[in-house]
Amino acid sequence: MGQSEREHFTNLLIKLRDELLETRAAREESTATVTLDQTSTGRLSRMDALQNQAIAQAGQARAENQLRLIEAALRRLDEDDFGYCLECDEPINPKRLEIDPTCRYCIHCAS
Repeated sequence: MGQSEREHFTNLLIKLRDELLETRAAREESTATVTLDQTSTGRLSRMDALQNQAIAQAGQARAENQLRLIEAALRRLDEDDFGYCLECDEPINPKRLEIDPTCRYCIHCAS
């Protein structure tokens, strides 16, 4: 992989990481503990709040997993292992990396 491609994917990964980090505070706020004060909130409102909290927690877990994948991809770039399948060690199609720069497997090994 050439230097310009490495820079391109590094910039792409950093941009994705920054976007996830920027929204982290909002995700943390929406996963805060739901208060179950029956005098101020009706039963259905509490159920909605709990459901929204569960959805937010699932979204936060996906975002944290995505951050881990991005950090791993950045490490692979530093170690000159980026763009190679972790299973067969063959190059991953650059079009596949363009769609998901965190992918770790070629299309054959991923399926």
